[in-house]
Amino acid sequence: MNDVISLGGRGDAGGIGDGGVGGVGGVGGVGGAGGVGDLGGELDPGVVYTASAVPVPLTPVAAAQVVAGDPATGSIDLDEDMGLGIWEMTPGAMRDVEIDEVFVVVAGSATVEFVKPAQPSIELRPGAIVRLEAGMQTVWTVRETLRKVYLA
Repeated sequence: MNDVISLGGRGDAGGIGDGGVGGVGGVGGVGGAGGVGDLGGELDPGVVYTASAVPVPLTPVAAAQVVAGDPATGSIDLDEDMGLGIWEMTPGAMRDVEIDEVFVVVAGSATVEFVKPAQPSIELRPGAIVRLEAGMQTVWTVRETLRKVYLA
């Protein structure tokens, strides 16, 4: 039976608005069920990781991007070679410019409004799978802290 590992350590929060998911720190530190140590931004093959337990450092959203509330965001790379990571946003609303990515929501609830190109808004809940294209202009309104696992 595989160990379930909660990744320790810290990554740098992403710069939202400069390409969406943004900045990156390694997945590192100590901890987890197998004494993970420094992963260097790569997941161990054949090991189960718990997305909800990975610490994601948060920073306040830049005032120019805030639409409502006092949201904070952050991201951490899980595997730099694959472009796999976790992104989180606390309640509030913000503008963003997206990158090419596919994501799965693992926690929280939000609405994403597509400003450019204009298209119907979507509701996000755990299990939702979404594809975004580079350059899309969006407004994220988070009601309950949103966490997604992305591939970019």
